Amino acid sequence: MAQTHDHEVVSIYPFTDEEVEQLMQNAAEAVLMWATKDGWPVGVTHAFIWRDGKIWLTFANHRHRAAAIRRDNRVSVNVSSASYAAGRDNRLPSGAVTFKGMGEFLDDDQTKSWFYSALAAKVGQGNADIENNFYQLLDSPLRTILSVTPVKRIMYNAGLANKHIAGTANNSELGERLSSDAQRMNKERQRRGMKPR
Repeated sequence: MAQTHDHEVVSIYPFTDEEVEQLMQNAAEAVLMWATKDGWPVGVTHAFIWRDGKIWLTFANHRHRAAAIRRDNRVSVNVSSASYAAGRDNRLPSGAVTFKGMGEFLDDDQTKSWFYSALAAKVGQGNADIENNFYQLLDSPLRTILSVTPVKRIMYNAGLANKHIAGTANNSELGERLSSDAQRMNKERQRRGMKPR
């Protein structure tokens, strides 16, 4: 059944929990975002691990982001399907999800051991030399590990949007309009003298 597509309404394209899991397990990179002391938003791309419903990444303790996140541990992490490694299954979900979350630093040996091994294996993709070299790079006394516990997801399922545009999506696949599309969009349309949708 053909669908009516409105290019201004995008909150109706969520991922399922299974699709989020697939995206997070297969994406190669994530962008960690935080606020500086003077209020500037900043983001840096990291290799990451998705485990136990959390995003795990690492950087050196002397980086500005370490001090900033210790000052205010509210962060966001964006993961896009554009970062899939070459050769990944093209049936994987396409789009992106941004997690608002709370950051926690961990420096214990047990966390370092499993995390460095997991991240090195992910980066190495079966190449033992790359994996070993990356593990040695990670194993530094200046390094810390950040675990981000999500509190909110902002999703855009590009595959579902494409199906909707083509008229092949079922209404049951679409999500509810979130406030940005259910209320704020019409306020903006009204401000511009346009009819609500």
